[in-house]
Amino acid sequence: MIKIDKKITKYRVEKPEDRIAAEKAAAAVSAEAERRKESKVIWMHEKIERPDVLIGSTYKIKTPVSDHAMYVTINDIVLNEGTANEQRRPFEVFINSKNLDHFQWIVALTRIISAVFRKGGDVTFLVDELKAVFDPRGGYWQTGGKFMPSIIAELGYVIEKHLQFIGLLKRPEMDEDRKKLIEEKKAEYESRAKQTDAFAKSHFPDGAQLCLKCSTAAVVMMDGCMTCLSCGDSKCG
Repeated sequence: MIKIDKKITKYRVEKPEDRIAAEKAAAAVSAEAERRKESKVIWMHEKIERPDVLIGSTYKIKTPVSDHAMYVTINDIVLNEGTANEQRRPFEVFINSKNLDHFQWIVALTRIISAVFRKGGDVTFLVDELKAVFDPRGGYWQTGGKFMPSIIAELGYVIEKHLQFIGLLKRPEMDEDRKKLIEEKKAEYESRAKQTDAFAKSHFPDGAQLCLKCSTAAVVMMDGCMTCLSCGDSKCG
């Protein structure tokens, strides 16, 4: 209950549309305040000057098609440092190698990629573009059995790994059903490929030869004579 101490001079009945208009006005004011708040957030664009210090990560690429390794360094800039909108974005890339045969395209590629990084926006498309490059002479196999269609494609995988590290790309994750299936197939393969013959649990030294008398891999050189440690048979009698 509201007590009125003053004389009523005029009055107005509130209508439903008046309440809706008031809510819209309040929402507009809130949206404007949020826009002004976001306007202070610094986004990546080409006019941002390079700081004196950048955070960098270096990746080594060793391919069987070259005698010299390539070292890929990607430097990142930290935007809105110390705030809730802090973000780490790639700023420039450098590739170093002793192999001078690729010097021209290495310099050109690093400048183009760095320019794309500084342009801002979504730079993840570079990963798919680089990974789609194939060498007409054929690719190569990495250590571990992964096929690489070209050196440029491996550079794309390196950039993908770095973007996942700083959070611009999500790491691919398998669902639980697929993980369970892989574990079952792995256990099945290991049990099938596991050695189960008499030599699997031998108690005799490694490298022992097969005894022709007892058919046991227990023949070793002892005192200048081949002697079976299982049945005692000896070439010296």
